[in-house]
Amino acid sequence: MNESVSIFSLIINASFVVQLVMLLLLAASVMSWVVIVQRTRLLSSNREQMQEFEEHFWSGVDLNDLYRECQQKPLTSGIENVFMAGLKEFGKMRQQNTHDPDAVMAGVQRAMRIAITRESEALDTHLPFLATVGSTSPYIGLFGTVWGIMHSFQGLASVKQATIATVAPGISEALVATAMGLLAAIPAVIFYNRFAARVDQQVTALNTFADEFSSLLYRQAHKIQQAAKAEAARKNTEA
Repeated sequence: MNESVSIFSLIINASFVVQLVMLLLLAASVMSWVVIVQRTRLLSSNREQMQEFEEHFWSGVDLNDLYRECQQKPLTSGIENVFMAGLKEFGKMRQQNTHDPDAVMAGVQRAMRIAITRESEALDTHLPFLATVGSTSPYIGLFGTVWGIMHSFQGLASVKQATIATVAPGISEALVATAMGLLAAIPAVIFYNRFAARVDQQVTALNTFADEFSSLLYRQAHKIQQAAKAEAARKNTEA
């Protein structure tokens, strides 16, 4: 209890600049934890939704029925958005009577790449803030420490005899800023690296699904092309 009171008193008795540095670091730390909690929930939920959708997708459900199910949801996951973008583009190409499988798949893959890029940007939201806090907080705290030590030594000019008792309080106040800088930076760096790795994993999973879905649609496009050729040959025979 005495230790916590002494630290609090050091903060209260610190110079205005050091107090401002501490307030800035405290605000950065609080905002970092808000981002950490929000990103943890989002990435965990997105991973669970991705697993559920893939199980449902590969269960043999009709793609058009699955598309309508996704449309009826108020909020769709990243993999559902990629699926809807690919199937929607596939349907548009069919309506344009484009029977070339390569042309169809070029449009489908382009649409899914755009959807994956958007999902990647959404998953990366606020991660640069964590990186900024992790990289700058120690320096901000160090600035507060240097300023506090300078302020402490300036106060010694009016003292005839400098002792540990007169120097220690000022230096202790200054070192609190460095400690707060490290307390803000360490969690931000740890969770930034963790989140960056999880985002890379989920984006890789989206790209893998897009490739698998493209293969499925490519086979479907070939069937449509063969059916169109057979229909054209039948009409020529009848003519």
